[in-house]
Amino acid sequence: MNFLFDRDTWQEIYSSIRKNKVRTGITIIGVMWGIFLLVVLLGAARGVENNFNRLFGNFATNSVFVWAQQTSKPFKGFQEGRRLTLKMSDLQNIKNEIKGLEFVVPRLQTQALAINNFKTGTFTISGDYPVFDKVQKVNLVYGRFINHNDIVEKKKVCVIEEEIYKQLFDKDEFPIGQYIKIDRINYNVVGMFKASQMGGPQGAIHIPFTTFQQVYNRGNSFNFMMITGKPGFDITQIEADVKLLLKNLHGVNPNDNRAFGSFNLGERIKKVTGFLTGMQFLTWFVGIATLIAGVFAIGNILLITVKERTKEIGIRRALGAKPWEIKRQIVLESVFLTSIAGALGIIFGGIVLMIIDATLGKGDNPTLTNPTVDIPVILIAALTLVVLGTLIGLIPAQTAVSIKPIEALREE
Repeated sequence: MNFLFDRDTWQEIYSSIRKNKVRTGITIIGVMWGIFLLVVLLGAARGVENNFNRLFGNFATNSVFVWAQQTSKPFKGFQEGRRLTLKMSDLQNIKNEIKGLEFVVPRLQTQALAINNFKTGTFTISGDYPVFDKVQKVNLVYGRFINHNDIVEKKKVCVIEEEIYKQLFDKDEFPIGQYIKIDRINYNVVGMFKASQMGGPQGAIHIPFTTFQQVYNRGNSFNFMMITGKPGFDITQIEADVKLLLKNLHGVNPNDNRAFGSFNLGERIKKVTGFLTGMQFLTWFVGIATLIAGVFAIGNILLITVKERTKEIGIRRALGAKPWEIKRQIVLESVFLTSIAGALGIIFGGIVLMIIDATLGKGDNPTLTNPTVDIPVILIAALTLVVLGTLIGLIPAQTAVSIKPIEALREE
């Protein structure tokens, strides 16, 4: 390893580079561009993935939403256009008949006026069970979510969104334990949460499901349900089975596709996940292909350099230089060039990702979220570059030592 610190070795490398400044510069830029692209594309792909997780991370990914609509076909004496309503009895039938279910969560919603002293606002009021927090994680800032005791006793309690707190309360006022009036009924605030980007209507207030039923006289009906499948079960099949069962329960034509609406979150997430995986594969393919092209360019440059230095190599061989010393010199030059190019590419790539994060990663709805590249990935890319530089350097090195000294000295 002493040759790495040998002054003469580095002087020869410097002399070789100085004689071919333009050619060497273009080659370094080629390799630098390859690892620069790899870093930026991987960072952008991570930013897209992080943004996706930010939008959908609070939801159970294997979920589907189902609600009732109007029939579009007559069936068993019923005319088309009949308005359907989901019943609590439907939930039990679904739990009994459909396999692979983890959670079946009914929800009630309406719009209502909320008042706190002289501050008012119209918000979405949701009647929920505690299990809702397992299907769509509630990011609590203060307090708690609805519990079993709230359901059993039909308590007048609520959990408010952070934006509602800003509209109904004074700055720095602690909301927990305070009362707000919703449709002329006082509710005790027991929790405050930060809204999810995909959490439905903005400005949501959660109250116990049973309290909602009683206050708004909803009986045993509800607006829609959130269904989550167990791991390993196809949520698309669960969706189809649930809708078919509901058609049977409500006397709907089996071919009526409008009677019950649905949104399959699991299917959408699977498509996006597939897209992200494909994008990452394409990123690695483009980056590595560009790196290899740049490294081959370095090999070509060194082959030309060896051709130009044939006489010099012949003199060194005639003076007693061993073949491995000539080979080591050329390989070291190859590794040096690839390392410099790789370091510059990583630095510039990091700067571009910082600029992207500062411009596209800020605000309430960023395009990319925290576009970064893991350090191990960078180290693997850098190590790969050095290994490729070493291997490609062996080609001109072998060419150099294969020239006989007497033939090299005759070279004009």
